[in-house]
Amino acid sequence: MNPIRVMVVDDSVVVRKIVTDVLSGDPDVEVVGTAVNGKVALAKLDQLKPDLVTMDIEMPEMNGIEAVRAIRAGHGGHSYARIPIVMFSTLTERGASATLDALSAGANDYVTKPANVGSVGQSMESVREQLIPRIKALTGRPSTPLRPAAAAPVPPPPPVAPRVGPPKKPAVLVIGSSTGGPEALARVLPQLPASLPVPVLLVQHMPPVFTRQFAQRLDRLCPLRVVEASDGVLLEPGTVHLAPGDHHLTVRPSRRGHLTSLNQGPPENFCRPAVDPLFRSVVAAYDGAVLGVVLTGMGSDGRNGAGEIRAAGGTVLVQDQATSVVWGMPGAISQAGFADEVLPLDRVPEAIGRHLAVRASTLTAAKVSGGTR
Repeated sequence: MNPIRVMVVDDSVVVRKIVTDVLSGDPDVEVVGTAVNGKVALAKLDQLKPDLVTMDIEMPEMNGIEAVRAIRAGHGGHSYARIPIVMFSTLTERGASATLDALSAGANDYVTKPANVGSVGQSMESVREQLIPRIKALTGRPSTPLRPAAAAPVPPPPPVAPRVGPPKKPAVLVIGSSTGGPEALARVLPQLPASLPVPVLLVQHMPPVFTRQFAQRLDRLCPLRVVEASDGVLLEPGTVHLAPGDHHLTVRPSRRGHLTSLNQGPPENFCRPAVDPLFRSVVAAYDGAVLGVVLTGMGSDGRNGAGEIRAAGGTVLVQDQATSVVWGMPGAISQAGFADEVLPLDRVPEAIGRHLAVRASTLTAAKVSGGTR
């Protein structure tokens, strides 16, 4: 198999060298060229013929967001309009906002630049762990998972008993996503009405700072209220709780009702927040009366939890391969036999409404009014 051809776009000589050295150390990847800004990158696309582009955000002449928009519009050669693009971001408010703008413009994923690390070696290791699995996932190559530094061992999938009788009516909606998830969620959640009869809990693999900004963006788009989850909040219909970066989000029962619960237990599936802890907790808290939805994302986070939802009488919907940026998470659930329905992204809101007994006209109204709340 030919190596994956990558173009590195960054105005920093140091970052270009770190990224180039990291990628050149992997036998499956070949750095075919570099560019100092988006304008140069566009000019080089047809010449270098990369399979994927890594793109800095802040650059002179043409920044990364402008370059993504131009590539998606077909500048630099229409054959590259759909090329995978991975952004390089900083873990700051400004960096998070710019990264979310880049994803909205059509970037596929992002990695965060090393911050406060003591050596070039540590910087290279940070880039290697984040970037190479994404490059391989976005180009459809097999990949070893991220290094399980502090990760708990992943238990084998639980046995799933065949469903006896009809599925339970959902009392909660839980959603998991990763690579490609921000844009998928921005298309699904605005179509759900403020009158949704159940609370919603959401895990999107994202670092701190990013999750707060992402919750604010979704809140502006949606009739539903969207908040970054905090600990001990009573779950009520019509509110979406997004897991904060670096914290698992779970649910615990109380005398008042079901409450959010945050913890910093070991990463699962190399992630914190992870989908599986949320799914397990709602199965226990709601006695299986759960609607689980898993959208695009690399890895297999959510597979075991989806098995538990289905075994307890809940329902699981997953996004299909054709509309997923990476069919890792939904694919793992589908291939394990845990999915009740495998759907293109544009049919997911209707399916959610159907399982929650929401009238189709309400979904249409929500779609029209999204962003006006």
